[in-house]
Amino acid sequence: MRRWDIFCRVVDNFGDIGTCWRLAQQLANEHRAVVRLWVDRLESFARLCPTVLTDAAVQDVDSIEIRHWRSDFPEVDVADVADVVIEAFACELPENYLAAMTRRIVAPVWINLEYLSAEAWVEDCHLLTSPQPRSSLTKHFFFPGFSARTGGLLRERDLLKTRDAFDSAAATEFWSSLGIAPQKNGEIRVSLFCYANTALPELVQTWIESRNPIVVLASQGAATEQIAAILEETLVPGVSSCRQALTVHALPFLPQPDYDRLLWACDVNFVRGEDSFVRAQWAQRPFVWQIYPQADEAHLVKLEAFLERFLEKFDHSDVVRRCWRAWNGRGDIGSAWPEFVSNRSLIQQHGEVWAFQLDRLGNLANNLSYFACGK
Repeated sequence: MRRWDIFCRVVDNFGDIGTCWRLAQQLANEHRAVVRLWVDRLESFARLCPTVLTDAAVQDVDSIEIRHWRSDFPEVDVADVADVVIEAFACELPENYLAAMTRRIVAPVWINLEYLSAEAWVEDCHLLTSPQPRSSLTKHFFFPGFSARTGGLLRERDLLKTRDAFDSAAATEFWSSLGIAPQKNGEIRVSLFCYANTALPELVQTWIESRNPIVVLASQGAATEQIAAILEETLVPGVSSCRQALTVHALPFLPQPDYDRLLWACDVNFVRGEDSFVRAQWAQRPFVWQIYPQADEAHLVKLEAFLERFLEKFDHSDVVRRCWRAWNGRGDIGSAWPEFVSNRSLIQQHGEVWAFQLDRLGNLANNLSYFACGK
């Protein structure tokens, strides 16, 4: 299964393309696959990977062919259909490409890569098939997840080894690359990547009144925009703001490798969506997840499902539950945060055990490759 096509529509700016780009790189680098990545919004892709050109119909980046997925999708020759076709997050394949798939003598392996969830039903739906009427094609549903009955999580072969080698000297060098001074004793460093959040004003006030110095590394976008409004200051990349115990550094948008280093270098990480959520777990630092809001609060069911699985064997689970729920609009973040941060050493120890458990499941790219080769 040498040739792979991955189709990605960018829905929430970065999560979808972030996941697809990591998958494409791992397939190319570790499985010697010939990967073609179709993306509809190149401008979002370029934020994650600055070498991507936003106006190119076809380009090669890190040995991966990037195609701009436009509404006027071209006619496709049968010989141009890949051996494995990934339809990421039910994005629906272009009609022209789908028609070419049906004409292929040997049908491609067609996989719908689903969103990540810890809900129990995922295990029952993983690897289910959907034979297509009026063709020989079969769609396979592949679910990332947190158990042996799912596809696991994305993780590069050397990620944990690289993370373990990230010592204090590497952290100092990383901070220097961002123009930020090394961490001081007693100082708590927090990375903040979030959607617009009604709990943030209260959390910022709690940080301002903190006993310990709080240094917040705010990602470009909703995090810096909302804090700027709260502090009534201008926050753009490279600009810092101080208010009593709180110092906020506005970060430029970081490429994926640098974002991983940010997670490793901070004491607590606030993450959102899917891609940064997964990377925070591999970082093995205390983290707080803002799940993507959905209508009728369906997202809170997913939040609770993960908390139940994540905290199953953690004696201080209530500390984490209170903080996560408050950050997602269900509780008082002003009282939940001090308890969470004071227990961060225990939470980190639990995170290390959790990452070890996840690692034993294998990783998503490997599991996808093994599945495709078995078809």
